[in-house]
Amino acid sequence: MLTNIWDTILYGPLLNALAFLVSIIPGGDVGVAIVILTLFVKTILFPLSQRSIESQMKMNLLAPELKKIKDSGKSKEEQAKQTFELYKNNKTNPFSGCLLVLIQIPIIFALYYVFLKGINLESGLLYSFINPPEHINMLFFGILDIGQKSIVLAVLAGVSQYFQARLMPKPVISDDKNSSFQNNFAKSMSTQMKYVFPFVIAFIAYSISGAVALYWITSNIFAVGQQMYANRKKEMALEVVK
Repeated sequence: MLTNIWDTILYGPLLNALAFLVSIIPGGDVGVAIVILTLFVKTILFPLSQRSIESQMKMNLLAPELKKIKDSGKSKEEQAKQTFELYKNNKTNPFSGCLLVLIQIPIIFALYYVFLKGINLESGLLYSFINPPEHINMLFFGILDIGQKSIVLAVLAGVSQYFQARLMPKPVISDDKNSSFQNNFAKSMSTQMKYVFPFVIAFIAYSISGAVALYWITSNIFAVGQQMYANRKKEMALEVVK
């Protein structure tokens, strides 16, 4: 049951889209098809991911006010009421960012799975109106074999992941020695995302194939551009306030 839903709603359409792109791209360059399909999916998800980024930015801006409420010494009920009012007045939902991310995960995972398995023409999932590619070229621009392990693409995947993590909205962390476990955990996660996760991505990308590495590179570059766009919008908004 779950397999049929997965194939019908997520994996099947993306597999057919990849097969279609390969069939119309000159030379059947799978690498170019991967880039185009990744950008297409990320563009469709752009409104959701953008709202998630902006939600995180708003939460960071509200952090000082939230700290004041927490340090006010008032009852838990009064703190909860003031916190709710703060979110309401600033039109912010602390859970919206997580919800938007959860919505995207199945789609992103399905896209990753398509590239992981490659164009499986014998899977029976190709639509009747999709012509199977007559020629499948795994040499990206005739240079890099994305069907095999590629240390070059793996390194680029790790580097692009680092820059994405560096531009991500940073949690507001107190420098107080008595900072809470939550602050310490947030600081640890932020450090790991920036300095550890890129190595993990590079290792996984090299262990699987150049196709998956190319997907990660494209996805990360898109995310970097999106974060720069969000940062620019934030700067322009602050300039207007001033």
